[in-house]
Amino acid sequence: MTYPKIGIRPTIDGRWQGVRESLETQTINMANAAAKLISDNLRYADGTPVKCVIADSTIGGGAEAAACADKFSCENVVATLTVTPCWCYGSETMDLSPDTIKAVWGFNGTERPGAVYLAAVLSAHAQKGLPAFGIYGRDVQDATDTSIPDDVREKILRFARSAIAVGQMKNKAYVGIGSVSMGIVGSFLDPAFMQKYLGIRAEWVDMTEILRRIDLSIYDPAEYEKALAWTFANCKEGFDINPSHKQYSPEQKKEQWEFIVKMTLICRDILLGNPKLKELGFPEEALGRNAIAGGFQGQRMWTDYKPNGDFTEAILNSTFDWNGNRKPLIFATENDSLNGISMLFTHLMDGAASIFADVRTYWSPDAVERVTGVKLDGLAKDGFIHLINSGAAALDGSGGSKNDNKESTMKPWWDMTDIDIKACLDKTSWCPANNGYFRGGGFSSKFETEGTMPVTMLRLNLVDGLGPVMQIVEGYTIDLSKEVNDTLLNRTDPTWPSTWFAPRLTATGVFSDVYSVMANWGANHGAFCYGHKGADIITLCSMLRIPVSMHNVEDVDIFRPHSWSAFGTKDKESADYRACANYGPLYG
Repeated sequence: MTYPKIGIRPTIDGRWQGVRESLETQTINMANAAAKLISDNLRYADGTPVKCVIADSTIGGGAEAAACADKFSCENVVATLTVTPCWCYGSETMDLSPDTIKAVWGFNGTERPGAVYLAAVLSAHAQKGLPAFGIYGRDVQDATDTSIPDDVREKILRFARSAIAVGQMKNKAYVGIGSVSMGIVGSFLDPAFMQKYLGIRAEWVDMTEILRRIDLSIYDPAEYEKALAWTFANCKEGFDINPSHKQYSPEQKKEQWEFIVKMTLICRDILLGNPKLKELGFPEEALGRNAIAGGFQGQRMWTDYKPNGDFTEAILNSTFDWNGNRKPLIFATENDSLNGISMLFTHLMDGAASIFADVRTYWSPDAVERVTGVKLDGLAKDGFIHLINSGAAALDGSGGSKNDNKESTMKPWWDMTDIDIKACLDKTSWCPANNGYFRGGGFSSKFETEGTMPVTMLRLNLVDGLGPVMQIVEGYTIDLSKEVNDTLLNRTDPTWPSTWFAPRLTATGVFSDVYSVMANWGANHGAFCYGHKGADIITLCSMLRIPVSMHNVEDVDIFRPHSWSAFGTKDKESADYRACANYGPLYG
């Protein structure tokens, strides 16, 4: 693939005969340090280190700025980072391309006025309608200091991480297999939103394509046998919740396993393609649809008739399968494209799985005590939200993977070991589908999230007259005692993947209590990822011009383009709305 890159622009005072020459080394050192920082710390979703391109020379004026732009235009540069330790000529050296996301790092030193250039060029960016992020260290450095301070480092990485996510989405596709599931509005795939805000093509494939490929054997037979053997060896069947007279026979269940393994291969191939299919005489199918994400309608037209998509969705979204650890393929339950895109945002920035869930129930402390007789304490003391999907979630959400401190975690796919994979599989059982919901059978991934993990829940919503808006909640997964867990879980469907989530409260606004978080959530679905990623998501959304309507990120951690402050500094949420409306969607 052609990777999106970060272009580094070393700008300099253009005055020769002493001034420029004295600054060359320091300016180039800043560019090299920034490129090394990015490549050493960030990866594309496929695990490759992020690539940077540095201008062929320092940029002292318009001619060199144009030469840099020409080079970057041939290198798939999605974002530029201008770096300088000194005064430069603002409008002559700035990145004028309307196609790049922009940031400027002005060195905080006393020998040369890097801060003055930073202010001047950011003013030019604002006046020309080309918003740029401003990066300026809190503490003064010596001119000979080649280190990157921690606060500058954090902003450079946040900018680059978010920009690379933007670049990885561009010119890809979201493929919805099926149509609208049970009237869920997130299933209404909106091509205008996808194109204008994300640069993604919306595509649709009828669910009968799966049946056609099964009937005509349009899948790799060798991989199918490998996948089926792995599934029987590693995916243990759970309890059957159905009344005995409605349970499928062992022979029927075996046939269902065979069907859903084929279905998993086929859905993957529809999205990504598979060169093996060309060898089998199916060159068109071998191409795939250039997808970066997709979804499956399932309910009800499919699930009333055929085995459900729970296994397919759970395995594709996980960081592993029968081939070992591998990049997750974002695949939304009920074809909820807005939740799928939310999952995609975090995956592109961390390489880990994202968990699809219903935002199902708020459990108050009083309600828990009434039902169980137990008074909540610790992270659960203010109540919690039950996140439980109807049968499918990435197995990483089980908390089976452990970090060096033996704490539950969700790792980037490239860090998943055989031990991690086995632990996630061992934590998961596959219960025969509840036939009240899924008449065609299938198997649901059942796990109960283990351990206290920092997580971020998010959801993209579309609002008529407003457009897309993002909601973000940082918090923690929590362990409940077996008695409390079982009592609460058995009040719903215990065959589904279950996570108890405690939002981090701030004593202000909707984050004053857990009930208000639940009451202000914008849809029936949400996604969560490992870690507190709210600040990264906010930065990414500002690049795409998507306002954030709800978050519990500290103000000091919010990093948006500098011109956002011109829309107001007292109320950053309102300013974000005005700025996004003013600039419009990234691909307009």
